[in-house]
Amino acid sequence: MKTSVPLFHLLIYTGGRKGEILALRWKDIDFKTKTICLNKTLFYENGQHIPLTSKTAASRRFISVDDTTIGLLKKFRTGQFGRPLVHIHAKENDLLFTREDGSPLRLAYPNDKLREIIKYHDLHPITVHGLRHTHASLLFEAGASIKEVQERLGHSDIKMTMNIYTHVTKTVKEQTATRFEKFMEK
Repeated sequence: MKTSVPLFHLLIYTGGRKGEILALRWKDIDFKTKTICLNKTLFYENGQHIPLTSKTAASRRFISVDDTTIGLLKKFRTGQFGRPLVHIHAKENDLLFTREDGSPLRLAYPNDKLREIIKYHDLHPITVHGLRHTHASLLFEAGASIKEVQERLGHSDIKMTMNIYTHVTKTVKEQTATRFEKFMEK
């Protein structure tokens, strides 16, 4: 399986920041509880990739993921090591996303790959960070509360979430009024 498939899946399905997803290690994924621990970010300085602890306590969080995401990660891990998951004794500190030689992907890799995919398929342009915003918007549309979105995105202040997603929350409020009206008509 190509690295870009699980990489973009995680960006879209978790709302994680690019550096958080690139810093993921296998020990950060709990296949039993279906959670991913986002607690660091990949940083590049003086020719080295350095995993840094997330700046704020709110940025260090556990993200619940769905069965499809867990299945994709299992398949990706099996593909990396060429044998069934139960027989894999990979180092838990191994990064999920690496180059052929095991070194971390460049921080620009997701940006470059996304531009390539968009151009090849003639898609509407979006940035890697835009995938995070899309995730949050879809969460709101699915009925998630502002608090749930704040925690999932790792915002330390709910005001930040509200300021960024005001346009979405207005739409959700309108939908809430409509749902209430339909309920009352029953």
